[in-house]
Amino acid sequence: MMEYQQNWTIIMDYWPLFLDGIGTTLQISGLALLFSIPIGLVLGLCRISKKRSISILAGAYIEVIRGIPLLVLLLWVFFVLGKYLNLGPYWSAVSTMAAFSGAFIAEIVRAGIQSIPKEQMEAARSLGMSYFQAMQFVILPQALRKMLPPLASQYIILIKDSSLVSVISVVDLTLVAKNVVATSFRSIEVWTFVAFLYFLISFILSRIVRIIEKKYSKMGD
Repeated sequence: MMEYQQNWTIIMDYWPLFLDGIGTTLQISGLALLFSIPIGLVLGLCRISKKRSISILAGAYIEVIRGIPLLVLLLWVFFVLGKYLNLGPYWSAVSTMAAFSGAFIAEIVRAGIQSIPKEQMEAARSLGMSYFQAMQFVILPQALRKMLPPLASQYIILIKDSSLVSVISVVDLTLVAKNVVATSFRSIEVWTFVAFLYFLISFILSRIVRIIEKKYSKMGD
């Protein structure tokens, strides 16, 4: 049996492909987060609505989406919903991840708003503000300070979850790695390098999250 000889120069040979894969991964994750924030904001506000029917509908969406594995949801959107809406692999991936992440952001929004004392809303209403004015000018600015760190963490989760989009042929970092392995037969070098890249991206973002947390904790003192 021949001993496996590692050859790390393969990484430099295929570096442009890896770079494109990183770009696609960050792009899909960024767009998904961008679209998921308004989804999560609306759902979070509906979740705490005093109108029971609206709260139940928002809660049902959150529970259903959170109860389905992202991979299954991704395949369903691509093969079923995507056919009717004429979505390609790229936008199927973005819309699925936005819908999936929106359910989690809704809970972040709900928790952030509910962490603000009720007296704040009562004081704003006593000054003549409508419910939406009080929410816009008094409650949400304070809640946003508490929501930012978990929102940043959600982006890190999105980046790691984006590795699943390769199953519908989106050429992200994971699919680039699969193609390079199929061509070079250097699975140890390629997957070790890709694991390092995902770790590096997550580590850098987690440091940024830590800075944001420190900044806003000082503002709250």
